[in-house]
Amino acid sequence: MASIQFTLNGAARSVDARDDESLLDVLRQQCGITSTKNGCQPQGQCGCCLALIDGKPKVTCAIPARKAAGKEIVTLEGVPDDDRELIADSFTAAAGLQCGFCIPGIALRAFTLVDRNPDPSREEIARSLDVHLCRCTGYVKIIDAVQLYAKCRREGTRPRPRTNGGVGDRLARIDAARMALGERPYVDDLAVPGMLHGALTLSPVARGRVRSIDTSRARALPGVHAVVTAADVPGQRWYGLIDHDWPGFVAAGEEVRCVGDVLAAVAADDVHTARRAAALVEVDIEPLPPVLTPDDAMADGAPRVNPVHDNVLSRTRFTRGDVEAALAASAHVVSGTFQTQRIEHLYLEPESALAVPLPDGRLHLYTQGQGIFDDRRQVAAFLGVDETRIHVELVPNGGAFGGKEDMSVQAQTALLAQVTGRPVRITLTREQSIRLHPKRHPIRMEYTVGCDEQGRLTAIKADMVGDTGAYASVGAKVLERAAGHACGPYRTPTCDVRAVAVMTNNPPCGAMRGFGANQSAFAIESCMDMLADKVGIDGWEMRWRNAVEVGDLFSTGQVLDKSVGIKKTLLAVKDRYYEALDAGRAVGIACGIKNTGIGNGAREWGKCRLVVDGPDRVSLYNGYTEMGQGLLTVLVQFAVEVTGLPASVFAPKVDSTFSLACGQTTGSRATLFSGRATVEAARKLRADLDTGQTLADLVGRVYEGDVLIDDTTPPGTDVEHPKTHTAFGYATQVCVLDDQGRVDHFVAAHDVGRAVNPDLAAGQVEGAVHMGLGFALSEELPCEDGMPVTFKLREIGVLRARDMPTVEVILVEEPEPEGPFGAKGVGEIGLVPTAGAVAGALFRFDGIRRTTLPMKDSPAGRAISVGRIRSKGDPARWH
Repeated sequence: MASIQFTLNGAARSVDARDDESLLDVLRQQCGITSTKNGCQPQGQCGCCLALIDGKPKVTCAIPARKAAGKEIVTLEGVPDDDRELIADSFTAAAGLQCGFCIPGIALRAFTLVDRNPDPSREEIARSLDVHLCRCTGYVKIIDAVQLYAKCRREGTRPRPRTNGGVGDRLARIDAARMALGERPYVDDLAVPGMLHGALTLSPVARGRVRSIDTSRARALPGVHAVVTAADVPGQRWYGLIDHDWPGFVAAGEEVRCVGDVLAAVAADDVHTARRAAALVEVDIEPLPPVLTPDDAMADGAPRVNPVHDNVLSRTRFTRGDVEAALAASAHVVSGTFQTQRIEHLYLEPESALAVPLPDGRLHLYTQGQGIFDDRRQVAAFLGVDETRIHVELVPNGGAFGGKEDMSVQAQTALLAQVTGRPVRITLTREQSIRLHPKRHPIRMEYTVGCDEQGRLTAIKADMVGDTGAYASVGAKVLERAAGHACGPYRTPTCDVRAVAVMTNNPPCGAMRGFGANQSAFAIESCMDMLADKVGIDGWEMRWRNAVEVGDLFSTGQVLDKSVGIKKTLLAVKDRYYEALDAGRAVGIACGIKNTGIGNGAREWGKCRLVVDGPDRVSLYNGYTEMGQGLLTVLVQFAVEVTGLPASVFAPKVDSTFSLACGQTTGSRATLFSGRATVEAARKLRADLDTGQTLADLVGRVYEGDVLIDDTTPPGTDVEHPKTHTAFGYATQVCVLDDQGRVDHFVAAHDVGRAVNPDLAAGQVEGAVHMGLGFALSEELPCEDGMPVTFKLREIGVLRARDMPTVEVILVEEPEPEGPFGAKGVGEIGLVPTAGAVAGALFRFDGIRRTTLPMKDSPAGRAISVGRIRSKGDPARWH
């Protein structure tokens, strides 16, 4: 340890730091700074930990603390109050944040940029943000916010975020100002008296038999309070969202099945000691040959990956009519094999949980999960206690995109708290996060599609095989959804679609934004382009002739009887498409459809409780998770619209005070279902207000809203026209390349039913387009022997601000009768058509039909600044 002196936000500080301690750790753990976030330590590649060191912006996770000696350090907390307020108001007014985890670092960057350049261009702002990564916004509104801040600073004016509003208004995001300044905590920002810090020991191999686990050296390390393994679990050690096939700890004598398997967990006085102790756990593993491809897993005699399942986890099939006869009679037929890749969610906030023992013997679990009641159910079973003994509270997370549906560290954190009797917090490193949580499925898709002489589809035949990794997660449902969306938003008289989810020793794959629909969209949109060429018509006309209308059938056989807005989205982009064509640009177009609601026979709930706490306060409880999408804000807008009360009255909460179990925040369903429940509860409150009573008169009253959706049909049910989903979103996107083949402009027209908050809806689409462009051009997580070949953020390939084209969002409203005020989901549809549009544009540019993602070998892919993986093996192998 060395004593280090520096100046922090104008005050002299002296700290003791280890030789290997980073400046970020000192700022967070010893100085109480929360605006600097740990998104990737020690890589220095996300920008969340930015501080000014002697006036220069630096990423503190990559700087040893000892190098701060004698320096003047300024964090966002030390920026002058006037600028802090102006920055917060600018990001709020411009809707320039979603989950908010990256924003404090970007806000500090904006302060330094504008101080140096009072009137920066959008291009200058984008270049200045190159060290910063945002996974949510697509950067459009971040740049808007920085420009607004610069303008107001120059002119001496202030932005005016909208503080009240109902349905259709641009109400400012709940807690936006505190998020922008780093004041609203995430789980890793929480600290309670007596708190211990936890760490995990993960499997070093993808498959092997555990001979023994020796924790003696870890236990002997000073500062360690507990080391737990499978032997210490008092309840059900195996959990899972659908199947209990995932062990919280792998026991001696069992097989490890992937490199994210947990073998031990440690609680210690500080993070450094905990992680050092976790590294001291000695695990003797007999390596076994891993099963690495679906084909190998399905081969005769293949080792069984998971003891709970056969290697074929699920099979899904949707058929209608005689496909072979229809193809034989078709004027034109095209075929192709399409391959998508494994993708890392790369939300900026790594997994974290805090468990606090309560005086009454219960446990208070702070979670960032996408379904807090699923977390409670699984943790209670793991600990062997009744669910009522776990009080669970959501801490709105720093991004999820499906990757925080499954359990990560909640169970291990809770067990350490139970064993030690003290609060325990576990936060994963970025490498551990990538190893542990499920990914986007790689899917191989073989398509044959026919049409008549006019280009009207006659038949679609598709076979899909997805690598779902070592654990079920929701992999069967992802392949089910890929199959269900295989025909896209097109009228298809006959189809035969099969999808298989196969288990391997690769990292698990589960939910990720798009949930299989974007994989199948890439294939069907490519086939639509190939058929258009054979017919002799352009891409817009091909899609117009085939787009579904009310009364047509979805792939699954469901009759689309309402809110079918695909043709409206096509009309919305028509002029842009033909203007670009007439200008001689390479243009691609693609359409998309995405379900709202899980459907397929699931019982789904929307639940809300409005609790009058005082004369000017109503708590709004719901069961779904806020993860940057703006759910809590739009629920407040529903309540405002119905009750007429101001938005400031409503305080959104997500915890287990009431039994509001709704399952996971998934399937683009939270706004639709929780919105309906909020409207129902708000109407009851409004009825009492209409009698002349005030909130003061109603203190203590609880107004309930419970909506059950149980009218969808499971796959395979023998009915002529099943209802597989409650609602659908539709989209058309246009990709325009420049004369070098780079993506220059992107148009996204989306049927959102009703735009409850146009700023938040557009932000969701912009962020999804950003993710879709990464899916198309740069993102992948290849593995060697089941281990990801890289954990570096830039190599994983998420686009930076300078990589983004201009994005134009057009919100189309085709009201959904089953949605609150006509609204339906918008969170996932934004990336469903994107890769198809890019592939189409690239074909127009160079005549190469690309069928494998990402398209790194294309002019557009080569122009991206990230995604170049330097493997330990052959550097050329992973581009």
